[in-house]
Parts: sequence; structure tokens; C-alpha cells
Amino acid sequence: MLAAPPWEDPDLFAQQIVSGIASGSLFAILALAIVMIYRSTDVLNFGQGEMALFAAFMSWTFLTRMDFWPAFFLAILVAAVMGAALERFVLRPVSEAPVLNSIVVTLGLFVVFNGLSLWIWGSQPKGYGPFSVFKGDATCVSDVCIGRLNIGILVVTLIIMVLLYLLFQHTRLGLALRATAQNRTASRLVGIPVGNMLSIGWGLAAAVGAVAGVMATQNLSLTTGTMFAVLLFAFAAAVLGGLDSPVGAVVGGLSIGVIKNLAGTYVPPEVGSVDLLVAFLVIVLVLMVRPTGLFGRRAVRRV
Repeated sequence: MLAAPPWEDPDLFAQQIVSGIASGSLFAILALAIVMIYRSTDVLNFGQGEMALFAAFMSWTFLTRMDFWPAFFLAILVAAVMGAALERFVLRPVSEAPVLNSIVVTLGLFVVFNGLSLWIWGSQPKGYGPFSVFKGDATCVSDVCIGRLNIGILVVTLIIMVLLYLLFQHTRLGLALRATAQNRTASRLVGIPVGNMLSIGWGLAAAVGAVAGVMATQNLSLTTGTMFAVLLFAFAAAVLGGLDSPVGAVVGGLSIGVIKNLAGTYVPPEVGSVDLLVAFLVIVLVLMVRPTGLFGRRAVRRV
């Protein structure tokens, strides 16, 4: 008796939706970091994934000397300082140059951090299994299951989103960061230290990226190539949701995760791996209708 086609199995469809949301939460974390830097500098940081990878390697090194949580938060702290230093000493000197210069610099960061990771930690995969809070049996409803690790990553994503919302909407620092992102000249006129705000923005983005790097290593082996595919999907998520929208980054990440899973399940295997192709095809279609992304705001110029 022939098995039913996958599209005739509602449990399989529901499972792929749930699994896609779980995996998409990882894309959402890194997309948040990309959006934070873009909002403050109007530059896409192509080195974000390798910076997250470097932070994950640091966390692994710390983990060999201490428990997980101290190693985790220490890696986030070091990543934040590293991000702030990069903005101050690497990006700021080219901030007044054409945007292409800054993009080339971020591409250089991609190469530098990947090379540093390879030089310091080598090419052999590093053991980085799930830590205790994410261990345990999967949670199932009927025939639809989700692993505790995926639940944990999704919860971490929601916590980061809530914390960033509280920061940007209910603190003076968040107000200063938003003002700097919208109009640097006006911010300087009202006394906001724009340079410090840009450094803080890069530091926050690097810290969020570090979380994404550590979360990725819970599912994937820790090698110098771990974050490349995650970075591609995160960029897709950021563009799909809107490069100036943190909420859009999260929605875009979850959407890309679902699309990726559905494509991998329902596209015939003879076609090959098309999850990345389908994800970017959806983005192209969305941007043809709404160029600013699902939640992006259209820029209005007064003349």
C-alpha cells in the first residue's frame, strides 16, 4: 500500500509549521542584530554572522573553565565591548564616506573574524551540546512535537524582543538611540552624544548576535562554517520584515523558518535542496509588492 503524499497528512503539515517556527526563531535573533545596526547607521553589517561565530567560540573557550551561564554571559559582555570598539575604531573613520565604503568594511569583518576563528580554534568541530535547561523529552500535542531545545530558543527570542522593546520605548537611552538613528544632526543639536549612541548600538547588536551564535551551536556543530547559512536566512528575514523594524525581523525570521521547512518537505526530492531558493523567491515576490518589507516604513522626503 502506497504511503499518502505529504500534503495529504495534516499532522505532517502542522509539524513542519511548528518546527519552522522553532528554527526560524534562530534566524530572528540574528536578524534583530542586523536591523539594530542598520537602523543606527544605514549600513548592512555583512560581518554579523562571523562576529556571532567568534562570540560562540569564545563562549566555548570560557565553558572549558567555568559553568555554562557564567561563560554565556561573559561571552555576551565581551561581544558587546567588541562591537562598540569596532564602531569606534573601524566604522566611524569611514562614516562620512560613501555607503559602499562601509559595506566593504563589513565584508572585511566577515573575512577577518572567520580567519581569526580558524586561526585560534582550528577547523575541527567543537563539542557544544545542549546545556541542562534545554535537555529533556520533546513536548507533544497529538502527533505534533517540538523539542525542548527549540522551545528554549523560541523563548530566548521572545525575551530579547521584549527587552529591546522596553529599552527603546521606555528608557532615556532608548529614546536617544532612536533619535540618533532618525536624525544625527538634530540629535547633536539637542545634546545627545551621537558617537556614544552609535557605539552602544553596535555593542547591543553584537551582544544579540552573540546570543544567536551560542543558540546556533546548540543545534549545529561549532565550526568556522556554522553561521554562514544562518546569516543568509537572517538577512532574508531582515529584508522580508523590513530593515528598520525589529518586529519585522522577528516575523520575517519565523516566516523564513516555516517557508524553509515546508519547501524541504513538499518539494520533490528529485529537484534537490531548494529551501534557500524558495525563501529568497518569496522575498523577491514580497518586495515587488512592498519594497520596504512587510513592516518597513517608506521614507518621505520633503522638497
